[in-house]
Amino acid sequence: MIIVQLDSEQLSNLVQRSVRKVLKEIPPQEFVPTEQSEQLFTIQEAAKFLSLTVPTIYSKVSKGELPVMKRSKRLYFSRTELLEYLKAGRKKTLAEIASEAETYLSDKIKRG
Repeated sequence: MIIVQLDSEQLSNLVQRSVRKVLKEIPPQEFVPTEQSEQLFTIQEAAKFLSLTVPTIYSKVSKGELPVMKRSKRLYFSRTELLEYLKAGRKKTLAEIASEAETYLSDKIKRG
């Protein structure tokens, strides 16, 4: 066993070099994002996200048009559910409508 006396700077340099050497030997791993926890919005954030006014949000909530969570007197909105709400209002393109009509008619002809 060899014992060498090093000052703190020498020891620090030795440790840094050793760590760098070990890190270079480890193969890089791909970053795989973990599932993000559900993001909740306040009513003001939901209004901004949907580009609506706060009174309009209250109106849609009272009519049952918007998915909402209520805890005591506060309203919370799931970002995922708000995106689904927006997507549900998506209008089909003329090409999509024509394709669906064609599929429907061809199925009707096959069944006779």
